[in-house]
Amino acid sequence: MKKFFTARHFDASEDLKQFSLDTVEKLQRFYDNIIDVDIVLEPSSNDEEPHSAEINVNVPQSHLKSAETAATYEQAVNEAVDNLSRQLKKYKEKRNAKY
Repeated sequence: MKKFFTARHFDASEDLKQFSLDTVEKLQRFYDNIIDVDIVLEPSSNDEEPHSAEINVNVPQSHLKSAETAATYEQAVNEAVDNLSRQLKKYKEKRNAKY
């Protein structure tokens, strides 16, 4: 699984980058044929939840996406990964049902 990290309009710390990459690594527990994962962090215009995380996952014959906003980037990444884990479980069930 290839992992890409992008911080838009701010300089991400090395700790934040490593946290994000380690967190998306958990997605392989739900589906092991993930081609690549793209993590995009950027400031949000919302004052209550000023941090936004978007995670795109490419799997064979499909593309899964989750975008979340939260008080911190870490919370936003965790929420997006939770959402993607549900999507991957559903994708895997549908794929297995066909075969």
